[in-house]
Order: sequence, then C-alpha cells, then structure tokens
Amino acid sequence: MGAPDRDQHDLHRRPRPVRAWLCRDVTGLAILPGTASGPVLELTERLSLWGGVDPLSGRIIDAHHPQAGQDLAGRVVLMPTSRGSCSGSGVLLNLALSGTAPAALVFREAEDILTLGARVADIMLGRPLPVARLAPSAYASLAAVPAAAITPDAIIAPGLHIPLRPQTAELALSDDDRAMRDGRDGPAVQIAMRLLIASAAQQGAAELTDVSRVHIDGCIYASPANLRFAETMAAMRARVRVPTTTNAISVDHDGWPAQGVPSSFGEPAQALADAYVAMGASPSFTCAPYQNDPPAFGEVIGWAESNAVIYANSVLGARTLKHPDFLDLCIALTGRAPLAGVYQTEARRPAVILDVTPPPQADDAFWPLLGHLAGSLAPDAIPLIRGCAAMPVSPDDLRALCAAFGTTSAAPMLHLEGHTPEATLPPVPGARTIAVGLPIMAADFAALNDAPDRVDLVAIGSPHASAAECRALLAALEADPRPLAPRLSLIVTLGRETLEQLGGSGIAARLAARGVRVVPDLCWCSISEPVFPPSARVVMTNSGKYAHYGPGLTGRRFRFGGLAACVEAALGGVAPPPPAWLS
Repeated sequence: MGAPDRDQHDLHRRPRPVRAWLCRDVTGLAILPGTASGPVLELTERLSLWGGVDPLSGRIIDAHHPQAGQDLAGRVVLMPTSRGSCSGSGVLLNLALSGTAPAALVFREAEDILTLGARVADIMLGRPLPVARLAPSAYASLAAVPAAAITPDAIIAPGLHIPLRPQTAELALSDDDRAMRDGRDGPAVQIAMRLLIASAAQQGAAELTDVSRVHIDGCIYASPANLRFAETMAAMRARVRVPTTTNAISVDHDGWPAQGVPSSFGEPAQALADAYVAMGASPSFTCAPYQNDPPAFGEVIGWAESNAVIYANSVLGARTLKHPDFLDLCIALTGRAPLAGVYQTEARRPAVILDVTPPPQADDAFWPLLGHLAGSLAPDAIPLIRGCAAMPVSPDDLRALCAAFGTTSAAPMLHLEGHTPEATLPPVPGARTIAVGLPIMAADFAALNDAPDRVDLVAIGSPHASAAECRALLAALEADPRPLAPRLSLIVTLGRETLEQLGGSGIAARLAARGVRVVPDLCWCSISEPVFPPSARVVMTNSGKYAHYGPGLTGRRFRFGGLAACVEAALGGVAPPPPAWLS
C-alpha cells in the first residue's frame, strides 16, 4: 500500500522519489495480458463495482468508500481485491462498452469478479482490459508513482520496472469437458467452457467439478451490456444443463407498465429476464433462493449473488464459490465449475476470530449490524464469530447477517459459533483474534445512520423478505392504531413464491389495507424510479446491505434499525433514536 500520509484524492500529486526498481526473481502475474497506460489510482479499500461505481461514468458512488467521488475511467486502478456483489462483472462490462472502463486493473490478492468481466469484454466486445496481480512490495511501489504503462510482460513507470509472467496452470479436463471446449455442443457452450477453463486456471483449480444447481445473478439490468451478453448467448441456442434459478430482476416482470416505469427501461429489463428464461432458467426472480428450495448440507452448487452464496455456504453448509455474473450462466450451460476455494473443506476454515461481547436485550438490528461490522474486520478472510452462541437467532437474522457481511467482505462465508454447521472447523494456524465490543458497534451503527430524523420511505426486503418477516411486519402494524405517516411510503420487496404464500393466507391483503405496498421480482438494490418514490429523500431500512449500498445507488440518505424501529418510523414519520442496547 502507499504511504499513509499520501493524499488519496489529489490526482495531480507530485510523485515521491522512487529508486529504480527491477525484480528479476519475484515477478507479477499477467492474469489478462495486454497493453495500456494511464494515471495510477490506488484504492485503499476493496470496492464493489455494483452499488459502488456509476456504470456509465466510472465514478465511485459508494458513500462509505475512502475514494468516493474518484473516477476509474482511463486509470490504472489498484485495489487489494474486489468485494461485495457478483454483479460487479456486469458493471465492468458496461464500462468497457461505454468507453469509461479503467485502462487496467492491478490487484494484490486473488480476484474473480472483475477479472471475469474483463474476460467477457475481450471475448464478446473485442475490448481487452489488462489485469495483473502483484506481490505486496511491487504493488506498493506501483502505488507510489503517478502514472504507468502496462505491456504483456511488464509494468513500467519512471524509475520502475515490474516484470510480468503469464499465468499458467495444469487443468485436468474430462472427455466431456474437452468436447464442450471444442464445440460439440455449439458456440454458446464453447464460449462458456472457454471462460470456465480460464477462470479455473486463475483460481488455481486442478480440475472442474459437477454442480447440482445454479443461481443466476446476471439477470439484473445493471446496464445494456448485461442484455447484450444474455441475448447473444440465447441467440446461439444456449440451454442450461442443470436446474437453474434466477435472481431478483430490475422490474416487476408483469406489473411494470402499470407502475409507470418508462418502456425505455422496463422493456430491456424484462427482455434480460426473458433471455435467461428462454435458456431454460426458472422465472423465480428472487435474491433469496434458499427460502424456497434450499440446497442440502454438502451439496455442490454453482450460485452467484453475494448474500445467497454466503447464506448457502454459512447457514446451510452447501458448497459454492462466489461466482461472478456471466460465469454463473457458463456453469449452468455446462454443469461444471472450477474445483477451488470453499468447494474444498480446507479453504472453509476460519482465518479471523471475532470475539463478540453481545449487548443485553439486543433486537433484530444486532444481526445485520454485526454482519456489516464483521465484513469490515475480516475483509478478505472467513471469520469465526464467537460469543453469540447463547443468543436466539432466526433464519431471518441469519439472512440479514450474511447479506450485510457480503457488502463489506470479499469472503464467501462466515461461521457463527453455536448456530452454523461448520463453526467447529479449526481455525487456520496464526488466525487473528479481534475483540468486538459495544463502542465499535455503536460507531458502525452511527455510520449507517447519517441522515435526518424525518423519514419519507421505509424499505423492507433486501434480501427479499420472507413470509415470516412479512407476518411480523403485519403484526406490528396491526398492534398500533395509527395510520402510516402522511406522504410516507412503506414498500416490501419479495419473491413471487413468497407473495403467492401471502396471498393465499390473506396476509398480502391485510398488509395492503395497512398501506403497505408489496412488489415482487425486483429488489431494493435493483429498484428504480418511479417504483422508488421520486420525492423520498430519507430512507429507513432494516437491511444492513441496503443501508450500505443505498446512498450510492439512490443519491438519498439512510437510516437503519430493526423491524420495530422501521414500523415506528412508518407510523410516526420520524426515525427513533438508537436502541437502548447500544448505549
């Protein structure tokens, strides 16, 4: 990393003196070889491009990121690795399509999501984007110079020369793998296998593994690039090989015309979803597929969508990498995935131990807050959270924990002592231990509540609300005779199967009678105006995930609290003070 006294926001800073540096023994890796040059921009924290970067301009919009407001376009961008959403690959593809992509990406650690987006940009758009990985010393040296050039075999700047070697790997392919690679099943499957083989080599996999099911994240209309990819593959007669579900999409699939969504957005968003359904995926349209048909312990699956991946690995004990958008379809078309990372037991062991002192009488806001904080403290490693074994925890609590963790950490799972099935796995040698007490919890809560008290919108369902959460919301509303505050909207997003359950039991009608708007198919991280009320300026949510991403995605300010606090805000129009357990 660069020196801590360097002003990260000064694009025209003077370079510090750097002695000529040439390393012939320790070289960097040319993950995607290419040629590029531009100003160097070091990101001091990991970044999720989805929710963190404007997909048209390349400007960082994550309000919580140290380099918020900086532009990635045309720069040699350094970051330790990516984090957060699997949709980052789609955002990078759109940046390439619109001409606002970084000139090159340089990582210090292994990275899959953005690298996959760069591969697809090269293969499908003919727009190569070099990607390299450097050892810490070389990475720090590059971060200290104002500009650099990348060639297929070196990174060069005044006084700096970092050799790059090509990435090589021995990958054992089955006869079926080779036949798919060689075009037996058509061009779409051939492209899919080509991307899978490259990703497997990058991840150090020795072979591919069969998967039993896939969850597609790439059906969110993040940009025209997502639609171009899906329609190109569908036009080549691509068909999924294994049962495949679809993530939340960007519109209510059947209801968007009546909701005032302009056809310029509604039509391509619907077309993107339809392209995946045409390839054989089911129109589940939920970011919480584990609510409907959860995989079994030990089941080998190929899921994308960060919260779903983390929940499947952590809570259910299924096995999946956090697959990037586009690779999810490749896995569905072939039934194969790189056998690497947390597909293997050894990689599932915790490397960070978080010793939590749980506050007495904590409400349900504790779990998403803990997840958000755990991700910040373990941004690149699987944590074991200790100290909460005696606390009651529901599936909704675990969903909120995993989703918030995924916004701040690149890790694909966590362990919660006493509550998740693999929490007894021994930590890796040298695992760090970090104490987590009330002061750091209170500080993180305050960071998620940087907004005025008056609330215009209450947002429930990120990830998609469960039937139990909707019943709890209804019970809280019906226990209080007050109507919703004037000019306030209370909106719940959920999957269509959950909505069907609520409709059959009469709960959906009772929620509507209390002024609640229930919207299927889309989720808060993919919502847009006018479904998102244009007049709303302050949003209250019980989702740590949406409290983190929301400011950048919407340009609004956010309040965060438990479900009871959200109901109080909905009825009184004002966010309540922090819960007593935080004081």
